[in-house]
Amino acid sequence: MRMISFLKKRWYLVLVIILIATFIFVRLRNSADSAEKNVDTYKVKKENLNETLTLSGEIDAEEKVSLKFQTSGRLAWVGVKEGDAVKKFQVIASLDQRDLKNRMQKYLNTYTSERLAFEQTKDDNWNKQFDLSESVREKAERTLKDSQYDLNNSVLDVELQSLSLEYANLWTPIDGIITHIDTPYSGVNITPAGSEFQVVNPDTVYLTVTAEQSDVVHLKKGMTGEVVFDAFPEDTYMGEVDYISYAPMTGESGTVYKVKVLLDSNAKKLPLRLAMTSDITFVIREINNAIGVSIKYLKTDSKGDYLNVERNGKKEKVYVKKGGEVDDMIEIKSGLQVGDLVYD
Repeated sequence: MRMISFLKKRWYLVLVIILIATFIFVRLRNSADSAEKNVDTYKVKKENLNETLTLSGEIDAEEKVSLKFQTSGRLAWVGVKEGDAVKKFQVIASLDQRDLKNRMQKYLNTYTSERLAFEQTKDDNWNKQFDLSESVREKAERTLKDSQYDLNNSVLDVELQSLSLEYANLWTPIDGIITHIDTPYSGVNITPAGSEFQVVNPDTVYLTVTAEQSDVVHLKKGMTGEVVFDAFPEDTYMGEVDYISYAPMTGESGTVYKVKVLLDSNAKKLPLRLAMTSDITFVIREINNAIGVSIKYLKTDSKGDYLNVERNGKKEKVYVKKGGEVDDMIEIKSGLQVGDLVYD
């Protein structure tokens, strides 16, 4: 009776206890359901397991030149500007040639004088070569040789000055585009180091990447990969390994090697520029039509390797025979079936 009387007087305490118990029960049940829903699972299927290698690089060009005058002088003419297209052997700039041409004329005059003197000396001493006196013959031969040397030197002077005139014109050895000019205006005095013209042939661009020593061993000439340019991330293109350096690159912090990758025709249609960056991904190992799971699901006990598997609504421990690892996936050669649900 006392208990009933107590409950009647303290009914609200009973209600609070019931509400708290109900709240705790609901929370525990929801936590259990949530934990069950959040179990990491994987439905087994057959797929191709690929191990990939991704390398970063940038655009370079096979044909690119830095042109400089061989001698100092006054820049008399600049026939191009940055961005202009040029043809092979086209003259793009020249030095003032007035002094060179005057020197050339002087050497030509000297050559003509030496030639006439040589002819006259030969006429004067021709018969003396066959004189009965040995001393006369030797003197005639020395005179003819000395005259011949003078004539040869004048010929060399003309040829050297001709080269100087040729060097006063700067011409490009390749087709391409002018990408840089140090001195774009004529009328200034320049030195060979102070006036540079750069030409790049855009038709010869390629991708150059660097590979560490642990990665380069997986590459070989002719291997293809997917290229994604940072400037054009929405599309992929194909690249083919053309060359792998035998010696490591200098100036790098680690041991890395240069890999030259040729781009496909679609990539070459892009407005690529030198030093544009990109990534290329190679498939270095592949297991086709295999049953595989993430390596995180594989567990080991004293009996061997096993997986937690759910089949037909029943959970069981299944021992398996594993194969090779490919990235974070591992091939299962026996023990699993297509459609099994693997959980952690």
